[in-house]
Amino acid sequence: MNPYDAAHRLAKALRDSPEFKEMKEAQEALKAESSAKKMVIDFRNKQLELQKQKLSGIEVSKEQEEKVEKLLEVVNMNMIAKRFLQAEYKIAVLLQDVQNIISEAANEIFDAELLGIPDENGDQET
Repeated sequence: MNPYDAAHRLAKALRDSPEFKEMKEAQEALKAESSAKKMVIDFRNKQLELQKQKLSGIEVSKEQEEKVEKLLEVVNMNMIAKRFLQAEYKIAVLLQDVQNIISEAANEIFDAELLGIPDENGDQET
């Protein structure tokens, strides 16, 4: 089997999947409803701020996390925003699963020693 042909079949299967179709419909509905769109964007920005803070090594307070959780609760009260977030989650899971399957095959051909990747003990294999 030609990997390029298989990749094109995979792309078609993804486009034809219920998750893909739901995501496209949910996106269009969100784009058409400005208040729901604004809520999702505001939520994303708050989420991103917390992630940046964590990655920078700055402690995130319990209050900050609770504020984002409460914002998510408010966003989920809007059915259009909720539908979008649920669809986004489902497509992300699908794409991650596909990526994991592809990675498993790729890992069979990459030799950690030749790539200079440390073994389980943290030692460079020589």
